[in-house]
Amino acid sequence: MSVVHDDDKLLLSTEQGESTEDARRTDHERLGAGSLATDGEERQSWESEWCRLAYWELTQRVGRQFSVRRREVDVFGGGGGACGSGRHGMCLDALEQAAGAPQAEQVRKTRAKIGLGVTLSLESDGVWLYNRSTEPVFVSSPALDAAAAKALLVWRVAPGHCLCIFDPSCPPPAVSLPHIGPVDPRSVRISFAKGWGPKYSRRDVTACPCWLEVLLAPPS
Repeated sequence: MSVVHDDDKLLLSTEQGESTEDARRTDHERLGAGSLATDGEERQSWESEWCRLAYWELTQRVGRQFSVRRREVDVFGGGGGACGSGRHGMCLDALEQAAGAPQAEQVRKTRAKIGLGVTLSLESDGVWLYNRSTEPVFVSSPALDAAAAKALLVWRVAPGHCLCIFDPSCPPPAVSLPHIGPVDPRSVRISFAKGWGPKYSRRDVTACPCWLEVLLAPPS
């Protein structure tokens, strides 16, 4: 495993053939094409947002899209009064559940672990994710995949670590993967506490109890 320091950022990566719990990449051949988040509310213009957030529990969207205009945004649980603490961002406990939709036990247990959650930050060298929780988060972004990859990769980000999830200076090209079709190069999926892929019982991100879709604005 190699550790790269860049302006006080800590990024974990793996050497070829090396296995590590803190920066594990897993092949993922079943990630759905494009974005799952629109649900008919996609707008024609992005105005001043640099990204939009959509929160999911398994296959169920919870709440509406959250538009982000500030350079930093927190996504966090509501335990300990966090939703009323004055933090700017998306408090998951404040999102409106669908009427009559029961919350699965695995969702309740995972939600309780999110805590301080993650911070997404638009910086000069790209979009960074900071894991502020006490649990790992798992990230899939076309920007992190090798150009010749035949499957999307899932990265494990340990508590207290960060990862550049998108570099606007070298955006990933539009790709089409076997059995999947076109993949949105500006859509990032983040699962709280639970990983997915061939090494897990959860083969697809939609099998994860609590996950976030980050829709990055198109280039101006």
